[in-house]
Amino acid sequence: MQPIILASQSPRRKQLLEWAEVPFEIIVQETDESYPPTLPVEEVAIHIARNKALAIVEAVHPSIPVLAADTIVVLGDEIIGKPKDRADAIRILTKLSGQAHRVITGVVILQHSKEIAFADTTHVQFHTLTPAQIAFYVDKYQPFDKAGAYAIQEWIGVVGIQSVVGDFYNVMGLPVSRVVQSLQSLGE
Repeated sequence: MQPIILASQSPRRKQLLEWAEVPFEIIVQETDESYPPTLPVEEVAIHIARNKALAIVEAVHPSIPVLAADTIVVLGDEIIGKPKDRADAIRILTKLSGQAHRVITGVVILQHSKEIAFADTTHVQFHTLTPAQIAFYVDKYQPFDKAGAYAIQEWIGVVGIQSVVGDFYNVMGLPVSRVVQSLQSLGE
């Protein structure tokens, strides 16, 4: 597979691409992660990912593909972002406790004038969590850089998640099998 640029500092996306043995280098540009308030929820993550990819293309003008992704957590129609602090993380996890939510990762791959863009959705059902479990997780794992205030591959995913319908790795931040298929289609 040809090398790519990963437009993300996420250690989870890096790990997933390493597991898939995709050769890459990381280049990141600061980007605005806001989105139009009228944008449908399903398109928000693609919009943000596209901005991340375009920032790299404009700054570096690479000849190899640029991969950018953004993951959001959606409860009902509410997008739940990254927690601001401990209290916010506890508030978010309390809201998710016992509930089903969607994890949507938007992916954009740019190479020259060609764009591949898609969103992958995974449905996650939490068990009802006790306040003590939530506080333990937040204090030990400090999930302040994670949408929805949790990482499925950590303790809370092992004990707190009842079911996952869809791509598990999408919840980690990248639907890696679909990404690999998309990268392979660039060469066709």
